Amino acid sequence: MSPRIDPSLLARIEKRLPGFTSGSLTPLHGLTGQSRKLENGQGAFIVRPAPQPPIPFVDRQREVRLLRKLSASGLTPRPLMGDAQLLVLPWQNGELLSAEAFQQRRDEVVMLLLRLHRQPLTGHVLHLLPLLERYWQLCQQRHVRWQRALRRLQRAGEPRPLRLAPLHMDVHSGNLVADENGLHLIDWEYAADGDIALELAALCAAAPGHKDSWLESYAQAAQLSPVRLARQAARWQPWLHLLMASWYQLRAEQSADEQMHRLARQSWQYI
Repeated sequence: MSPRIDPSLLARIEKRLPGFTSGSLTPLHGLTGQSRKLENGQGAFIVRPAPQPPIPFVDRQREVRLLRKLSASGLTPRPLMGDAQLLVLPWQNGELLSAEAFQQRRDEVVMLLLRLHRQPLTGHVLHLLPLLERYWQLCQQRHVRWQRALRRLQRAGEPRPLRLAPLHMDVHSGNLVADENGLHLIDWEYAADGDIALELAALCAAAPGHKDSWLESYAQAAQLSPVRLARQAARWQPWLHLLMASWYQLRAEQSADEQMHRLARQSWQYI
């Protein structure tokens, strides 16, 4: 077993699922880098400990509740177990989309998102302002430009939602798996209820140069005014830019990783 996983967490899994941990744990690539693939005689699974140090809004307890609610729709697998410290759920077989395939299969991605956005609300609402304020409090390296941007958003207040729905909030090629049944979203740790235009704004940030195509495709599928959706997504852009920069800044300070520092420096250029 990997020494990176707290033995007490493995013991907790073993208590709930006897014999389950008698397999191999493989680290998974990602910006937090703490999830593991567990393969045993029963199949393949993903083990997601709570991030250490903590990351604002990432809450395994909320994540497991949300996944259980959404599992009835077939959009997510039902977790085998989960609490505030870790989450265990079935592994999603298939191939991750490439950046090129992400664009080529845009209509399928849009229909998958629309299916998610038509589900009942989960009861866990994403409020960006307190989240941004929490990042400001936790980071050590602050600067005047950051403070000014945060104050502008505090004065403006969050945009009034165009339409509330369950959101994934991290839709990009690396979180989409393709198999013979179609596309599947993975990595739901930032999912919550929020404005569909916020989801689209975040998706467009992951697909630079294709913003108009994504917005038009979604508006057509959802029978929304493309102009209205684009305007609402634009209202969320300053919030997303500051959120991304704040996230990278905190992760850079927590990890002392040079890639994180580089991404943080790049993100602040948009503020």
